[in-house]
Amino acid sequence: MPLINVGLVTKEWPPHVYGGAGVHVVQLAQALSKKENINVDVFCFGEPRADAKSFPVRSEFTMANPAIQAIGTDLEIAQALSGVDVVHTHTWYANMAGHLASQLHAIPHVMSAHSLEPLRPWKAEQLGGGYRLSSWIEQTAIHSAAAVIAVSDGMRRDVLAAYPDVDPSKVVTIRNGVDTSKFTPNQNTDALEKYGITGRFALFVGRITRQKGLAHLLRAWQNVPSEYGLVIAAGSPDEPAIGEEIATLIHELQRTRKNIWWVEKMMPHDELTAVLTAADLFLCPSIYEPLGIVNLEAMGCQTAVLASAIGGIPEVVADGITGELIPYSSDAVALEERWTQAIIRLMENPGLLASYGKAGRARAENEFGWESVATATIELYAKVLQ
Repeated sequence: MPLINVGLVTKEWPPHVYGGAGVHVVQLAQALSKKENINVDVFCFGEPRADAKSFPVRSEFTMANPAIQAIGTDLEIAQALSGVDVVHTHTWYANMAGHLASQLHAIPHVMSAHSLEPLRPWKAEQLGGGYRLSSWIEQTAIHSAAAVIAVSDGMRRDVLAAYPDVDPSKVVTIRNGVDTSKFTPNQNTDALEKYGITGRFALFVGRITRQKGLAHLLRAWQNVPSEYGLVIAAGSPDEPAIGEEIATLIHELQRTRKNIWWVEKMMPHDELTAVLTAADLFLCPSIYEPLGIVNLEAMGCQTAVLASAIGGIPEVVADGITGELIPYSSDAVALEERWTQAIIRLMENPGLLASYGKAGRARAENEFGWESVATATIELYAKVLQ
């Protein structure tokens, strides 16, 4: 195979990685770079980095809607992509750079669909009129891309349902991976001591956004026995209203319980794996989730998972083997009651949780390694270059 020069375009790149898509891009870049005949250049948003070509928001756009900022940055990135053979973009923030570069430089554009704007109407709370722009960007990119990578079979079905005019043959499933050498059991207790975490506890990790279903979990936890603790590693609210709602619910729990811990910033990696390992149960109450990398990370740390049976999550969490799944309901009261009862039942059975954790670690190692993800991605690059 001749050398393929890949331009990987992303909004998130270290040190600013705050979601699953950003984690995916970092680990994909690392996995691709280990392969022969592949050269990867990363084009990211933000301040200068040593390991990527970065593009900060221009001064005249600093007060603009985030969608306008993204388009302005994409214009600069598109121009800079002239030397690559394939451009591969991640999330709507970067999609327009790929679309424009494909037209400008006559190169194929591959886009990874980590989520879909039509299925996230709450984004209008964050972006205002920019949500219409982000939706237009995504629609334009999906229809014109040479290939669309869906991160799960569930996501592929969503792409084809949301955009029925898209050629199904160009939408392929390549699931997210997890680096099980980095997400591995970590018995160090320094992080627990740092945050004052004691006793048995369950754990939530994620951004504060309606998509993650944290408000449902916090209301469900009101009826969980107080002997069980809850660690909430959550920050970066999408917009003020959801941030205030979550803060209120957490403070309500903290008024009557001493074992509710809120970590409002992203933990360093070693701290995160230590807290994941120490948790009895990892909780993923998302109401929309194309795959859910956080579940893979918990499984890598040998922790049982209780998650919503939506999107691509059932392709990760093997129900009754590596954890359990909660059927989604639009009836919030019924949904939260399901969560309450499942949490209580599982926390009362530490032996079952331990067996789920061991099976989860094995599944993460055997079925979600980055080697296979990188190989499948390179095969797709070669296909669109034919």
